[in-house]
Amino acid sequence: MYRYWTGTEWTSAITANPATTPPPAGPGPQYDSYPTDPQQPRRKAGWWIGGVAALVALGMVIWLVTQGIGNAFNPTATETPVPGGNPTRNVCPEGQSPSVEPPQAADGRVHGGKISFPQLADPWSTPYGDNRVPFARDVAQQTVTVEPNYAPDASWVASILVAELYAGDGFFSPEQGAEIVMKCVVGRFYSDAVVDRQDLVSKQLTVDGHDAWVIESQLSFDIENLQTKGELAIVVIIDTGVESASLFYASIPDTVPDLVDDARWALDNLRVDA
Repeated sequence: MYRYWTGTEWTSAITANPATTPPPAGPGPQYDSYPTDPQQPRRKAGWWIGGVAALVALGMVIWLVTQGIGNAFNPTATETPVPGGNPTRNVCPEGQSPSVEPPQAADGRVHGGKISFPQLADPWSTPYGDNRVPFARDVAQQTVTVEPNYAPDASWVASILVAELYAGDGFFSPEQGAEIVMKCVVGRFYSDAVVDRQDLVSKQLTVDGHDAWVIESQLSFDIENLQTKGELAIVVIIDTGVESASLFYASIPDTVPDLVDDARWALDNLRVDA
């Protein structure tokens, strides 16, 4: 989310789109063009000159944010800087998420954040945590190893996970959250390879009576020593309370298409925990 800058301070108003018109400003401070003698009347010209300066500063900040950061929320924005242009800013958090593997209840379900899905049988692993998921904590996942040791200390897996999302100043709608998380996943998990993302589905849905948004994308890439050249990625953001959201994520390599049914079954059986 973005805050508006008046030229002297940040306002309390926030927005997901920095190109929107700023909210009406309340009474602002009075400005003089220079210090005045207490015996002399205040100069009205100084007030409007200061006001114009503040508006110009506000306009410049909004223009810079729109030009430099607005593309981060635009799934069609180019990822490659063009001569004379601005590169897309990275909205993803740096480093690892402060995630602790959530305790699992003995109810046959995989719990992460405020949601859960029925635990999948072999060949899926037992549930375990992960602290690499952008914006997420309390991550629990099941995986299937698809290409073991394709690189030193690295194996390629199919995965299905659930987690809680955290946010900083302000929050986001399920639609905005789904786009941000998908963008971050594409930028983080593919060894700096060029990834071609083709969205197949982007729509509203309801999960256990809660508003949610799903994005399904076909990802294509070419990573050294990896036979897998693409996979289906599914991101679902569920509104699970006031300033709270949960994440369902699945990535199924094209080399194991039979596992897509497991991912869809887990999604269809998601439950919001009390």
